[in-house]
Amino acid sequence: SHPGLLLLTSFLLNMEEGHASPTRLVCDNRLIQKYIGEAKDMEKRVDQCQALPMLSCPVVLPLVDFSLQQWKSQSNESKRQEILCDLSLLVAAVAGAQRQVPHECGNRQLSQLYRHASSFLLLLQTFSWEAGPWEPGCSPRSVEQMHVSGIFLTYRQLVQGKLRFFFHHLAKDLC
Repeated sequence: SHPGLLLLTSFLLNMEEGHASPTRLVCDNRLIQKYIGEAKDMEKRVDQCQALPMLSCPVVLPLVDFSLQQWKSQSNESKRQEILCDLSLLVAAVAGAQRQVPHECGNRQLSQLYRHASSFLLLLQTFSWEAGPWEPGCSPRSVEQMHVSGIFLTYRQLVQGKLRFFFHHLAKDLC
């Protein structure tokens, strides 16, 4: 089973008049729970890779922690923009780490993570919103990371935190 394909299929099945409708992903809580489970599994698998070296050049990861109270007060578009910034920084970090990890196990896990994060990025970029399309060029809070496992931790925290709460909030309007 290819999770990126599932996400993309979910996205394509919910296309309406050229605009993406996040309804299925947002309204079916089992999907986001599945992606959280997959993020945890990827994190476990990369930790099982033998002798995974530290990165020779640090990658820049988004800081994905947030205040739930402050998050609730933001508009959906503001949340979406923040998640897009985090995801684009994360995707770039994964790509940078892939170039530094010749290790077969680590590289395989990074490739899977790249597909997952890129799928969410594509999905959120193509949602139809009042504010229009996403414009790259944001600068989220960030931190340098030398450990491959830190990249997976950041992804899991992003899916488990901001993405899950974002979809939960959208569900109130869409479902």
